[in-house]
Amino acid sequence: MTKLFSALLLAAALAPVHAATLQADKSDLSFTFKQMGVPVDGKFKKFDAQLDFDAKKPEAGKIAFTVDLGSVSLGDPSFDKELAGTPWFDTKRNGKATFVSSGIKSTGPGKYDVAGKLTIKGAVRDVVVPITLNGGVASGALPIKRLDFKIGDGEWADTSVVANDVTVKFKLAFAGL
Repeated sequence: MTKLFSALLLAAALAPVHAATLQADKSDLSFTFKQMGVPVDGKFKKFDAQLDFDAKKPEAGKIAFTVDLGSVSLGDPSFDKELAGTPWFDTKRNGKATFVSSGIKSTGPGKYDVAGKLTIKGAVRDVVVPITLNGGVASGALPIKRLDFKIGDGEWADTSVVANDVTVKFKLAFAGL
């Protein structure tokens, strides 16, 4: 009986303190880049996140995020089809982008730096994502270089037409946080 009790205590200690569920209908994932010097906004319609987090022990938290690259939208079906193609997201071979955290560090009240690996089109980069957590909503922005992830290959690698800098913005609402 003592071994069973010890095993149950260990399992409880290892279980996430606050597993949260993404509320996709209250969340947003968008991006901004410049084409010929003009800002262009887009968004992803389908994404999911898993979050295990306790503000008292942020370093023990874990975040995993998946984006359906085929859900990209610039607001025009012909542009959306182009973005799904081989030079851009190549969704037939690379349908998902992922982020998996490797560490969370508090940087102030309700503010965290989340280190992890971002994978897009098979290219993996270490990134640190600054996040603000307020009332069950995690928000922030992450600047990336699209060419680091092979987004816009071939003739589209010319950054004088489509800038290399992209800012990914997110507002993720969680239940149970």
